[in-house]
Amino acid sequence: MAGQKATFSVSASGAGLSYKWQKNGEDIDGAEQASYTTPVTVASDSGSHFQVIVSSSKSRVSSQAALLTVLTRIPADTATFHGDAERTGQNLNETVLTPANVNPAGFGKIGFYSTDGLVDAQPLYLENVPVQGKGAHNVLYVVTEHDSAYAFDADTGTVLWKVSALGKGETSSDPRDCGAILVEIGIAQTPVIDRNRGPNGVMYLVAMSKDGSGNYYHRLHALDLVTGAELFGGPTLIAGSYTGSGAGNQGGNVVFDAKQYKERSASLLTNGTLYLAWGSHCDAEPYTSWLMAYDPYSLQQKSVLNLTPNGYGGGIWSVGALAGDSAGNVYTVNGNGIFDTNLNSMGFPSSGNLANAYLKFSSSNGLQVADYFAPSNTVALSGIDFDLGSGSPLLLPDLKDSSNKVRHLMIGAGKDGTMYIVDRDAMGKFNPQTNNVYQEIDAAFPSGTWSGPAYFNNTVYYCAVADNIKAYAIEDARLSPNPVDEGQGPGYAYPGSVPTISAHGTTNGLVWTSESASVGVLHAYNAASLSNELYNSFYQPSRDGFGIGSKFIPPTVANGKVYVAATKGVAVFGLLH
Repeated sequence: MAGQKATFSVSASGAGLSYKWQKNGEDIDGAEQASYTTPVTVASDSGSHFQVIVSSSKSRVSSQAALLTVLTRIPADTATFHGDAERTGQNLNETVLTPANVNPAGFGKIGFYSTDGLVDAQPLYLENVPVQGKGAHNVLYVVTEHDSAYAFDADTGTVLWKVSALGKGETSSDPRDCGAILVEIGIAQTPVIDRNRGPNGVMYLVAMSKDGSGNYYHRLHALDLVTGAELFGGPTLIAGSYTGSGAGNQGGNVVFDAKQYKERSASLLTNGTLYLAWGSHCDAEPYTSWLMAYDPYSLQQKSVLNLTPNGYGGGIWSVGALAGDSAGNVYTVNGNGIFDTNLNSMGFPSSGNLANAYLKFSSSNGLQVADYFAPSNTVALSGIDFDLGSGSPLLLPDLKDSSNKVRHLMIGAGKDGTMYIVDRDAMGKFNPQTNNVYQEIDAAFPSGTWSGPAYFNNTVYYCAVADNIKAYAIEDARLSPNPVDEGQGPGYAYPGSVPTISAHGTTNGLVWTSESASVGVLHAYNAASLSNELYNSFYQPSRDGFGIGSKFIPPTVANGKVYVAATKGVAVFGLLH
């Protein structure tokens, strides 16, 4: 924002190195350290490029230039899954759509942006992107299972650029005998965008493909936001191995076999590191549980961690499974598999097998499990495929309890329908007799959860299977044991919905959900009164129908428009007059 400072840094360090920072190709006086902080920025600084020249006695290397964007107002960007690293689902900068004007008479489908494949990822949105030769545009970034990435003018649907993530002679992957993703597997995960990295900002995505010889690949791509061009020498082939005797091991190491995995979970970019997580194809063995960390500048792997190295399962497959806090910690909930109930002196499984658990990771010295919580019946839950990892976690904002202590909480629920509120500072680990968890709400969702919650105004919103949308109030850092409000109707079909919140600060709150059954449906509710459903696209299908929706994907709301992922495109909703 204008009036703030910006800091740039380079990871290269060591004895004998010298640094010289440049702005728009000219040396900056006195900027000769590994990091550089600008003076207070003004609007005219926007568009400046910064780079550093690192020298030693033997060589001299220039970094990639970083673009500085100075904003005069907070943009309504959605640059990552569910809006932020905490996965709250909030856009608090919506000034157009309100409970007063979202209704069947004045709101409906106003467009459909066609693509070459199924959109299985949340569309991402950026305001005022300077497109070369075309001025500034609001841009909608969309990826498909056909391994394509699009940049649409978010207001008109004009294709600004389209690129393929396929290698030469390759196609998108077949479905791997699994009905979770139909027809083909290409880009299944929601990418993540960094507006200030690279020459024009960058979008990171992972694409799956295969060649004519039956070999499968996953590659990490970094695309320029303005041109779609590959950046940082990408793409990078994704691989990994980890010491262990688990499923698919080779010579004492479990190995990442590309054909056995898909990246369904959205990428996470936090604290200067890009994180990727991996799920299986319909629990098809052999597979284990992988989390990987990459350098967003070099696209090189920084660290890899396996959570079932001496067992099997534990896939991380929920679309919003990775979340991050401001301190750089990473959180997830993984799926069914082997959990070792034999604990070491620190309370961690002796074998390293940590399936079906809530997990916290640190990365200061490579990826490590810092803490975890597993319910006392976690082994039984895995045995009947009632995994915790069917639902996405949400990191609540700092909350004060009744004794005025600040609490850092994570909330989630899975197939067994129990809602767990976990203290991120002391998660509770495993006890076979009782659940050492901050708060537990049993039978919150009788038919289970395959979705994640949203947060707004001290309220948590959930939309589970065969259930109505529900609101739980927060008081003294605890959730109400029963919903304080809920919508009306027959309940949502599988897999429920991940809500999105739009509001102007704390006012004009709207809750948006998207059903993905045989007929896709967009719903809008007044956040302060869920029984008041403001809009439902089902009731005017000739005008507002958009075919089959995409499961697990929340709507994206920005600047008076709602973007809904669908089969071969994105449906666009807005005010009709």
